[in-house]
Amino acid sequence: MLRIGMLTSGGDCQALNAAMRGVVKGICSKIKDVEIYGFKEGYKGLIYANFEMLTPKDFSGILTMGGTILGTSRQPFKLMRVPDEKGLDKVEAMKQTYYKLCLDCLVILGGNGTQKTANLLREEGLNIIHLPKTIDNDIWGTDMTFGFQSALEIATNAIDCIHTTAASHGRVFIVEIMGHKVGSLTLNAGVAGGADVILIPEIPYDINKVVEAIQKRNKAGKRFTILAVAEGAISKEDAELPKKKYKEKLAERAKKYPSVSYEIADQIQQVTGSEVRITVPGHMQRGGEPCAYDRVLSTRIGAGAAQAIMDEEYGVMIGVINGKIKRVPLAECAGKLKMVSPKDQLVKAAKQIGISFGD
Repeated sequence: MLRIGMLTSGGDCQALNAAMRGVVKGICSKIKDVEIYGFKEGYKGLIYANFEMLTPKDFSGILTMGGTILGTSRQPFKLMRVPDEKGLDKVEAMKQTYYKLCLDCLVILGGNGTQKTANLLREEGLNIIHLPKTIDNDIWGTDMTFGFQSALEIATNAIDCIHTTAASHGRVFIVEIMGHKVGSLTLNAGVAGGADVILIPEIPYDINKVVEAIQKRNKAGKRFTILAVAEGAISKEDAELPKKKYKEKLAERAKKYPSVSYEIADQIQQVTGSEVRITVPGHMQRGGEPCAYDRVLSTRIGAGAAQAIMDEEYGVMIGVINGKIKRVPLAECAGKLKMVSPKDQLVKAAKQIGISFGD
């Protein structure tokens, strides 16, 4: 008897269901005597033993379904060692659930924070396999995360749609794209959507350079300018602040502006007098059906996890490196962010064709 636990944690994205389907089909095609325990709402289900016994039939027909059939929640890693309101030790509770059900392994789908907790459970002696899910594509140790390409299509479509209205009205448009710490989604969507300015966290901007780019287009007879701005975009001035001071400044900014895009819009309007509009696709970027690329990628990663389970190789993330599925030790990748390098080839190509990064 093989007993497998599964959970999805953190922000949802496309292809979570497709990845779980890949795991289950990959195992059940080879092993008949399998029990599958699906934990509800991420780590919360593991902590409070809220689970459902699942069968292979539960994973049929979900390849194209967005979201997650198990539900999800955010359980910050920094609070995992902090007892809950009733004094429950969360880590010990998760271990007890695991051992009480006599699980052979636990498959965890999630991003960076989820991965850190997965590694913590590995250190506590549990058999863990992590599948890299995030629309940010910021997990170190894998070239691609599932969810990224689907979100990229949505973010790019948002910029595409803005092009026609921006051209009609002769306005400056800002499209704010998800990405607090890493700008991969904004960078790729900005290039794919033909943005004129791209602002990402890894390349602090000078608002004067941004204004210069807009004015240059105006002088060239261009009637509009489109900015693709990551929600974590930061000015050069703010980037030089100590972390504590920057957090204080963010708190003050939040009293006046909903996000950095609104602050940038205000600054542009004050200097140029141009009419600026802001579009925030928001959680649309996480929703809907997974694209074909993500369906294939998540299926491959799920099948890779199934093989690792059958090989009894645990404590790994199933990633893709140079197009091949690889098992990456959690001890090596947990807690590491994959940032966009200012020297990245795509950044260089974007600058080559005239896109401004405000630097």
